[in-house]
Amino acid sequence: MSDIRTIVVVSRNQGKIREFKRIFSDYVPDVKWRFLSAIDLGLPEVEETGSTFAENARIKALAGAKYLAGTKYSGYICLGEDSGLEVDKLDGGPGVNSHRFSESGSDEDNNKLLLDLLDGVPWDERTCRYKAAIALADSTGIIAQSTGSVEGIIHTELRGTNGFGYDPLFYAVELGKTFGEASDAEKDAISHRRRAIQGLIPAIKRIML
Repeated sequence: MSDIRTIVVVSRNQGKIREFKRIFSDYVPDVKWRFLSAIDLGLPEVEETGSTFAENARIKALAGAKYLAGTKYSGYICLGEDSGLEVDKLDGGPGVNSHRFSESGSDEDNNKLLLDLLDGVPWDERTCRYKAAIALADSTGIIAQSTGSVEGIIHTELRGTNGFGYDPLFYAVELGKTFGEASDAEKDAISHRRRAIQGLIPAIKRIML
């Protein structure tokens, strides 16, 4: 049996896909993981109509599995992931709209809007969390799902250039620095995606190994 295991990630976000590869390799180091993106396979854009991260993750995973049915990739497991930032002062926003928070949806504009909305808000009232939901699907439907979160504080200024999204503003309490200032290894150790993936590992081992 080949030591290469392939998962189709229903996403165009290369930063997320790199994180998946690092974290899966950490949990199951004896396997060579290959992650194919929506771009690699020409998957169409999936409309995220769910009201929660978990609903959107399932929508993506099922859409990927349906699209691959009848193709040479039909035997592959599809991974759908949705994640974002919940800020307590914004009543849990931007939440599922994290990627489309500003008019342009760019990281730069999203971060600028967040800073503007929290202008003058004291440090102890800038509490937030990153949340992630992941679902796995094949031709039979959803086969596993999990969620994860990490607590933080929205910094008053951009710090660091690593990561993506809100990472330069997300001050991780457990690290004492923003995700933008953290190394890949530091972020991977506590990230919301790692914690969501951790919940999937038993199913991954049962299904794929």
